[in-house]
Amino acid sequence: MLKLIRAIKHNDPSIRSGLEILFYPGLWAILFHRLANGLYKIKLFLLARIISQLSRWLTGIEIHPGARIGHGVFIDHGAGVVLGETCEVGDNTVIFHGVTLGGTGKDKGKRHPTIGKNVIIGAGTSVLGPITVGEGAKIGAGAIVIKDVPAGHTIVSEPSRDVNLEQSLRQEIELLKQRIEILERQGKTM
Repeated sequence: MLKLIRAIKHNDPSIRSGLEILFYPGLWAILFHRLANGLYKIKLFLLARIISQLSRWLTGIEIHPGARIGHGVFIDHGAGVVLGETCEVGDNTVIFHGVTLGGTGKDKGKRHPTIGKNVIIGAGTSVLGPITVGEGAKIGAGAIVIKDVPAGHTIVSEPSRDVNLEQSLRQEIELLKQRIEILERQGKTM
């Protein structure tokens, strides 16, 4: 619980007092989830589901009891966040409102995303299917992510695109243009 409180303090610059944290829906959603997940692990599925639905009703955040949530995960604002049964969220991840870590409806078994440590997932983002988001990745608001995201990369837009890859391609194209100009100049002087 202390790591969760520290994560909230660290990630939310609007906090003016420690007591404010008690009114964060993300705090309560994680605490309820820890209880529901414990019950889920000992196969008390109905009771786990009741706890998770109570949490959803109180916080506006829906976390399936089977989801695996790391330490220090911060759900900011929280309204509309949905985390599916087989999703895994790494330590110190920040999740903003309206995020869905869901399935595509086609997969059996592991059907939700695996999110690495220290990831930031922007508001209104959907990360769908049994994909992996690497450690330290950042996903911009409103992105729809259906492919793996390498560690440390930034993903933006709808559908999502890898800005690191685009930058590399732009540099390669520029180098090719320069090489063509050099070859054309050499061809004219021969």
